[in-house]
Amino acid sequence: MPVALQIIIFSLLGLIVGVLLGFVIRVAVVEKGFQNARNKSQEIIDNAFAQAERIKKEKLLEAKQEIYNLNQENEKVLKEKRNEAVVRENKLHQREDLLERRSANLDKRETNLDRKEEILDNRKTAIDEKNYQLENIIKEQNEKLLEIANFTEEQAREVIMKRVEEDMVDDIDRFLRDEEEKAKNEAQRRAKEIISGAIQKYAQDVTVEATVSVVTLPNDEMKGRIIGREGRNIRTLEALTGVDLIIDDTPEAVVLSGFDPIRREIAKRSLETLIQDGRIHPARIEEIVEKTRAEVDQFIRDKGDEAVFETGIGRIHPDLTKMIGRMHFRTSYGQNALRHSIETAFLAGKMAVELGENEIIAKRAGLLHDIGKAVDHEMEGSHVDIGYSIAKKYHEHPAVLDAITSHHGDQEATTIIGVLVAAADALSAARPGARSESLENYINRLTQLEEISSEVKGVEQAFAIQAGREVRVIVKPNEVDDAKTHVIAKEIKEQIEERLSYPGTIKVTVIRETRAQDVAK
Repeated sequence: MPVALQIIIFSLLGLIVGVLLGFVIRVAVVEKGFQNARNKSQEIIDNAFAQAERIKKEKLLEAKQEIYNLNQENEKVLKEKRNEAVVRENKLHQREDLLERRSANLDKRETNLDRKEEILDNRKTAIDEKNYQLENIIKEQNEKLLEIANFTEEQAREVIMKRVEEDMVDDIDRFLRDEEEKAKNEAQRRAKEIISGAIQKYAQDVTVEATVSVVTLPNDEMKGRIIGREGRNIRTLEALTGVDLIIDDTPEAVVLSGFDPIRREIAKRSLETLIQDGRIHPARIEEIVEKTRAEVDQFIRDKGDEAVFETGIGRIHPDLTKMIGRMHFRTSYGQNALRHSIETAFLAGKMAVELGENEIIAKRAGLLHDIGKAVDHEMEGSHVDIGYSIAKKYHEHPAVLDAITSHHGDQEATTIIGVLVAAADALSAARPGARSESLENYINRLTQLEEISSEVKGVEQAFAIQAGREVRVIVKPNEVDDAKTHVIAKEIKEQIEERLSYPGTIKVTVIRETRAQDVAK
């Protein structure tokens, strides 16, 4: 065989063997890949089953825990319900016991009442028998007296009644005096409790307001600038404000005099602003006065709002609020009218609470009782009549109207609140330091007190003491007995109430003194 053929044959055999070996190798590799894939798939499946089993166990544990928690909550709720049921059952038992005890007490009381009624019936029967016996005895005595004295029945009755009257007059007078003293003590005690409680709950300082405004100047040269050339500046200021400027020798001061306190305040503020500004001429004065008038008007409204808010009386008409604010510039015997009204409102409100009355209406009446003073210098009539007209115009409560008309005693109060406001008004005005009083009025009041007391029959001397808050009366011991001193004190009190007008109260003390003297030799 040729060599070339052998090479070809060997090449073909080698190729065939290589192909077979490659196929075998490929088959082995593919089989191994399949095996790996099957192993991996089996591993994934096993992991999935394991994970599923784990999740299943976790869910079962969570479910069991949730069931346990629910059971615990249910047991807790049931326990609370059981406790509540036990508490209610105990309360029911207690109420049953209480009702049984009350029933037993009522039965006992009924028995006692029946026993007392029986005793009263027996006593009544005994008293009737005694009265019958007394009537018979009196009848027999009267017959004997008629036989002895030869008096007719009318004459005997007159003698007996006169003797009884003489015997009983002292007892009756003593009884009336004791009862009146008890009533006075009780009334004073109760009044002191109510008033002291009201005063303790409200304490307010009230400063004495001056009736003339004074503006301090930086130097005396400013007086010339205020007067201006040929007096143009001072005339302009007086014409715009309606206030007189008094420029005299008083160093570094200008006095503003005017009937209207609001105008005086406008003039004071305007002048102070002009002094600070330094530009004083008619045009500037007009500008400043107009601006100050607006500021004072707003100040008045603010003061009214503050008073309404402070007293807590609720909503009120804006015009009334402004009038309340105007009282800030009004004084009465040196006492600021607005602070006096606020103080009266608080005192009336506290006393109303103690007596079970409406506190808001009492405060409202106290705040508005002097509202007429805000405009009494602009309208004719007393501040009581003006205040009543204003309050009625704005449809205030009838108790407020009654308080306005009756707080000075011009007419009798028809409501409890009217009486309380009158009392609160007197308290606010009469307390020490609230008001000033002229020396002449003070002396006249003391003189009238002594004269009124001395006019009563049986009075020897009378002395007004403690700034007219008390009058001490010395009676003639030979003409007046102890029982008559009470009558004299009452008579003097009535005369003072009828003839004098005064703030607060006046105490009347009657003294009867007997002295015996002898000289040892």
